[in-house]
Amino acid sequence: MPSGPRRDHRPATDETLDRTVSFAGELRSVTDARLVTDSYLADLARLAPPTSPEYWDDILLAVTELAANVVQYAPGPFELRLRRTYDGVHVTMHDTSRVRPEPRPFHPQRGGGGVGWHLLHTLCDQVSVVVTDTGKDIHVFLPW
Repeated sequence: MPSGPRRDHRPATDETLDRTVSFAGELRSVTDARLVTDSYLADLARLAPPTSPEYWDDILLAVTELAANVVQYAPGPFELRLRRTYDGVHVTMHDTSRVRPEPRPFHPQRGGGGVGWHLLHTLCDQVSVVVTDTGKDIHVFLPW
């Protein structure tokens, strides 16, 4: 029986506010990743409010897209890492697939799809993919 997300919470201080959570990779993991991110952002906002209100929603949307893509294209467990940076938030999504994401054309007549990778590149200051022996890490940096 799959368990819920495992949390590795460290004390929330101005110097070290980060969170790492593992998920089973099921459909409900997308919602769980979003909820963990929302909780993280609430902790972060107590120490340093976002410089623009939409940054909170942008980070939630980026994590939701990353988690949904993992569930759809890289079945299996995944890990979400959230870390405060000097002027933003660094999100790392680790999954078990070694295949790099690629942009796909948008086909509304076939039900959509193909928007997520483009959306991430629009929302994020930086997007990078690092393939490892155990899968890949997708790093995105968003303003806060």
